[in-house]
Amino acid sequence: MVLDLRVCFLGESFVAGVGDQQCLGWAGRLAQRAVAAGQPMNYYNLGIRRETSTELRGRWEAECAPRLPAGVDGRVVLSTGVNDTMVENDRLRVESDQSVENLAAILDGIRARGWTALVVSPPPNIHDDHNRRIADLDERFAELCDKTGVPYVRAHRALRENSTWMRDIRAGDGYHPSAVGYDEFADSLVPNWLLWLVDPGADLPVVR
Repeated sequence: MVLDLRVCFLGESFVAGVGDQQCLGWAGRLAQRAVAAGQPMNYYNLGIRRETSTELRGRWEAECAPRLPAGVDGRVVLSTGVNDTMVENDRLRVESDQSVENLAAILDGIRARGWTALVVSPPPNIHDDHNRRIADLDERFAELCDKTGVPYVRAHRALRENSTWMRDIRAGDGYHPSAVGYDEFADSLVPNWLLWLVDPGADLPVVR
């Protein structure tokens, strides 16, 4: 019997695909890659622009529950942290300890629901100071996921070293790419993504 595979993508503007003329973002591209690889699935993009992990913590369950009912193979992919690490009014929008606590609570809730999670690191932008804060949070998210046995795809560094991604976001608002950049983001995730769909308990290759 083939289970009904349903995947909810949660997170901020990069999940939503802001800046993409094709209206797919990296999440929509991953869904396309899965179907092309022979893996049918139902895909739900639940990204919200400017959302922090605190706001995500407050809404994720209500968003996912009606889309992942009992009897389906329920999966959740989430990516957060860029907005947490933004400085507004001389302070971080969300302190890093709170960001880690928020992610831990969401992952605990996903596990309690019987769903399977995959976490994707927050991507870089053109601002060095902001990237340093994101990289620090990336390390803490990776440690949390390792401790709790949740696969974590570390795409942050790979994208910072990706000239196509950096050139594309620089040509835009400094944060969001066009379709070209989202292609690069999705390509960096595809090997882990396809493996996780087939075997969510597998050890994923490290992407740094």
